[in-house]
Amino acid sequence: MTSLEVLSSDDPAWVLDEAGAFLASRPVVHNLILTLLHQRVAHPLPGRYWVAREGGAVTGVAFQSPRDFYATITPMPFEAATGIVDAIVDAGVMLPGVSGEADTAARFAGQWTERSKTAAAPTQGQRIYEAKEIQKPEGVNGRMRTAVLRDRELIMNWHYAFYEDVGQRGMDPTANVDQRLPAGMYRIWEDGEPVSMAGYAKPVQGVARILAVYTPEARRRRGYAGACVAALSEEMLQRGYRPILYTDLGNPVSNSIYRRIGYRAAAEVLLYKFE
Repeated sequence: MTSLEVLSSDDPAWVLDEAGAFLASRPVVHNLILTLLHQRVAHPLPGRYWVAREGGAVTGVAFQSPRDFYATITPMPFEAATGIVDAIVDAGVMLPGVSGEADTAARFAGQWTERSKTAAAPTQGQRIYEAKEIQKPEGVNGRMRTAVLRDRELIMNWHYAFYEDVGQRGMDPTANVDQRLPAGMYRIWEDGEPVSMAGYAKPVQGVARILAVYTPEARRRRGYAGACVAALSEEMLQRGYRPILYTDLGNPVSNSIYRRIGYRAAAEVLLYKFE
């Protein structure tokens, strides 16, 4: 009979060493945690990390950084979710919420309410999409170019507007912009002037996550965002990466746009707020 153990650390490099093979086994579903772990190693920020093991094999990982953010979790068996919840509660850590693959997030939230004697409510459903081939939209004016340093103010302003749109007011994009912009990881769609943007996280395990897709209100419904994402995704495929992205299931417009250009559902994600 195997026994479950949950290990914890504040060192992201330890997590990659301990659970790297497990995370690499499902690089699309685990991409967010993989990306953030590598980012924390390169650009340290306080965090908490938990790894569940059974019979010596890693069965789940939980990530919380910054320390006031929701925990992000990998898919894991019920026993691993229960063990990680127990370890977090026993350590006196009070999570504001959790985000992860739908079944696991629901199990985790249920166990959290039992142990912490608090409530949990789902606040958002998301879908992870992957594209294996791209169907570029036709009839969209303009072209894509790589954003450069002189675009920083525009990228920053659009990031703040993006956060406003997705209900993340108060988020500060400065660190991400200053890491990604010099590395050429933003694209701008131009039609006489900049009209839309998309970026991507540094590829990990062959997967590149498209993010920060934004078009100002006055420029919407002209196909710019879809064209920009399609062109960037095609570029990622040509470079040998698997492009993925997250969408809000409550936004039928973005989901339909991404499906039209070739993205297909890979997993469902739920966010729970703890109260």
